[in-house]
Amino acid sequence: MTKQRIVITDGAYVVEGGIPLYQNAVGKSEDELCLEHRRMRQIPTGKGDYLLCRCGRSKTMPFCDYRHMTESPKFEGPETASRASYRERAQVYEGNGLKMYDDGRCAFVRLCHYDNKSVWNMSGTFDGEMKQEQINAAWHCPSGRLVVEDAETGVVYEPEYEPSIIVLEDVGLNCSGPLFVRGGVELVGQDGFVYETQNRYALCRCGKSMNKPFCDAMHHHEEAFDDGAIFHDGCVPSREEWRSGADSAGKLDESFKKNARDV
Repeated sequence: MTKQRIVITDGAYVVEGGIPLYQNAVGKSEDELCLEHRRMRQIPTGKGDYLLCRCGRSKTMPFCDYRHMTESPKFEGPETASRASYRERAQVYEGNGLKMYDDGRCAFVRLCHYDNKSVWNMSGTFDGEMKQEQINAAWHCPSGRLVVEDAETGVVYEPEYEPSIIVLEDVGLNCSGPLFVRGGVELVGQDGFVYETQNRYALCRCGKSMNKPFCDAMHHHEEAFDDGAIFHDGCVPSREEWRSGADSAGKLDESFKKNARDV
């Protein structure tokens, strides 16, 4: 069986090993105390390897259609992210009997907040319930920026994921988010460098990140939007609906009720 990994090329991510591909939308939880992402659909990929766009120009999103080669100016996508290990890059915050590591890689999906609190101001509460919320908020971060461990035992709190890639759509920000890769999928650079394996990380798919190949939230600043035919079939609002002030939140909430599955 082919190894499950993602190989970076000039304008595409080559996904090997039959990694499942899903599309999720980010919206409010039922209690409205936090944001969450819910499954909208599994995206068919066919058999074998497939290519995902990393230049942001494809008309068949999330798949590559080679516009990085045919459109001018040519897409320039050098990898600029640090190749140091996570622990080398991360700062440490202590509280609630936890050590929380933070390497600063933010995709601005905002899942690290709960009930108007962030993981950072949860850290000093020494409250049992808030400790669990801090753990939950940290491991929901798709960029893998936040990792928490027990301060005494060193046990790392991480969800167990099967290898998968999630195309995130952010209704709240009126834009399309990153590729959320989870389950310890190997990432290989253009020069063959193998990045440190992580349970969670977020790849840029708008082509604008200053920290390639990882997402740095430029999709928000650039108002990146997935216009591919896969994007909307009536359950996710179109760009026109968002901009016209249509009830995108209501449409998303209705879809959440139909698609209330663990992701």
